[in-house]
Amino acid sequence: MTTATLVSSRPAELRDDGWAAHNIWQHSASVRALYTARARDEAEEMDCLAQAAELLAPLTAPGDSVIDAGCGSGYFFHSLRKRNLPLAYHGFDANADFIEIGRRELSHFGLPPQHLKALRLEDFQGSADHLLSINLLSNLDNYHRPLERLLKAARKSLILRESIKDGATYRYVRDAYLDPGVALSVHVNAYDRQDLIGFIEAQGFAVSEVVDRRSGGQPETVIGYPHWWSFLVATRRRRPD
Repeated sequence: MTTATLVSSRPAELRDDGWAAHNIWQHSASVRALYTARARDEAEEMDCLAQAAELLAPLTAPGDSVIDAGCGSGYFFHSLRKRNLPLAYHGFDANADFIEIGRRELSHFGLPPQHLKALRLEDFQGSADHLLSINLLSNLDNYHRPLERLLKAARKSLILRESIKDGATYRYVRDAYLDPGVALSVHVNAYDRQDLIGFIEAQGFAVSEVVDRRSGGQPETVIGYPHWWSFLVATRRRRPD
């Protein structure tokens, strides 16, 4: 038996750059400029980062480590530095451009460049005393798998700020704030309070909810859609069964 070889006039195309091509964070010159200014400590500190540092402070001991998941260019390092919190800061972000900005700029403030890694959450494996995740999970398709990964890595605590309310809302919408000519969509999700807290508690954590200081518990419009920002402070009680 012979197998015929077909020659197509329109051959298939297989490439490995699809994730980056469809990642909204790769397509915003204004965000890159902002993240550069933040890494240089030339931009005003974000309210949510100031609050996150204040929530983290009483949970820490000198020499503790913290991993900032979805760190952008690593500018939370400044929030720790300005409050003299003696923590070993590490961060990762899926956008390699942001990490390169952070490695270049934050080294001037004493952060070793190797403490920042270009890494997708799906590829993350590690642990630290404390994990931080700010405005990350609400832009993913769902929270279960990535949040489980972060909780497993947290030896002592996880500080989480996400869009949280009574009753979940899932949207996949066009991001109208990208570079000209870029047509991409993004998840804008709000997760159900009871489900989210229950999931974290089942992983062996005690959870307290803290009102987001910036929004005061009221919905805030971001890229044209409401976000119900809230902090969850999860402290480990035990390892999951």
